[in-house]
Amino acid sequence: MVKNEILKDLFFIERGYLNANHFVYRSKSPILIDTGYIADFSETEKLITNLGVNLPDVSLIISTHTHCDHIGGNHIIQQKSGCEIALHEVGRHFIDTQDDWSTWWRYYNQEADFFTVTQTLQDGQMIAIGPHEFQVIYTPGHASDGIILYNSREKILISSDTLWENDSAVMTLRVEGSRALFNMRESIERLESLDVKRIYPGHGRPFSDMKSAIAKSKEKLERYIRDRDFIGNDLVKKILVYTLLMKKAIKENDLFPYLMDTYWFKETVDFYFNGEYEMKYDEIMNTFFERGVVQRKSGSLFTTVKP
Repeated sequence: MVKNEILKDLFFIERGYLNANHFVYRSKSPILIDTGYIADFSETEKLITNLGVNLPDVSLIISTHTHCDHIGGNHIIQQKSGCEIALHEVGRHFIDTQDDWSTWWRYYNQEADFFTVTQTLQDGQMIAIGPHEFQVIYTPGHASDGIILYNSREKILISSDTLWENDSAVMTLRVEGSRALFNMRESIERLESLDVKRIYPGHGRPFSDMKSAIAKSKEKLERYIRDRDFIGNDLVKKILVYTLLMKKAIKENDLFPYLMDTYWFKETVDFYFNGEYEMKYDEIMNTFFERGVVQRKSGSLFTTVKP
């Protein structure tokens, strides 16, 4: 587990694919940015308390968007502390109206709890994390409520799922809308004007070469736009891995029936692959077995991807 002090008393915690990375500002009134996945909350709590922060003392949680891997600890921590929670106005609308579809939770059959949003974040506003000032930048595409946080003084970017080093976050057009790819491209293009020395993404390690990461993201988006099969395959692969991470392990004979009971799998295969459910499942699982991404043990399947 990687923990870096990126500014005085502001720590970056690197997790994996199931749990988003998060940040802890250590003080008498601690502030958190993103809180992981609910099923792994005990590990999240341990990581936070190991930095000398007690959850009942937390004063504010900033959520970069409302997907389950970023807000999993919000309800529990708010119950313990009575803390404020800040979201972009679009995400606040999702939570205030208990819209578990737009948050992806019901669509992808994910575990999450609603919470009380107390602060609304707007594009361009400044938010203080202790003495450190960050600009809120609205970046829809992957998530309709997505934001990133930029500290111009230290040239640090908390990029959430808007920008990763070598890949792009999954694009769910059936929830985010048919313009989502173009929204994401516009959001990526907004980053090009920023002077950034270090990027802390929502998943993966910190990195410094923002120009290269932007180029890779734009190239992948252009391929998404040109090639329906590519975006469909990318979605099924990523969410299959995510499903196995959520399940920890699942009987091999149970996985396909489980997928057929979800909204996302049938709709995605209908949309991109003419409803050929079993063929697409077998194709992708065979690829995973060959690459070692998924393995068998005692009749069960599990993924080797870091949670």
